[in-house]
Amino acid sequence: MADNKFRIEPERSNEPRAKASAGSTGPSVFSGLEKHLKLETYFEEGFPVQYLPKILYVMLLGLLYISNTHYGEKTVRRIDQVQSEVEDLRADYTTLKSDLMFASKQSEVARKVKSIGLKESLNPPTKVAVDEDEY
Repeated sequence: MADNKFRIEPERSNEPRAKASAGSTGPSVFSGLEKHLKLETYFEEGFPVQYLPKILYVMLLGLLYISNTHYGEKTVRRIDQVQSEVEDLRADYTTLKSDLMFASKQSEVARKVKSIGLKESLNPPTKVAVDEDEY
């Protein structure tokens, strides 16, 4: 193979600061993975089309997993929102029920109708008896 004549070799210095400032030249995670997996051998002759259906299937499963997770989280948020709304409505119902029970007490009704001229009867109610012949 022909030599690259246009390549300019960088100058190397013995100072440790020059190495640190030029960037990390030590082993990285990705270079270690590349060495151990040896992915170049799979792509020497081009893209392996025989693995394409399996790759697409795994990608589809990944997308379904992600969408299912998002749907589940959205449902949990909606349940929390509705639950807090139900608690607020239950508190309103309890408050209104206690107000209505207080307003329907005999003493409260008597106090409210006193302003329109009605007063409480002191005589107990009497039972009206009607014979069956009289209807």
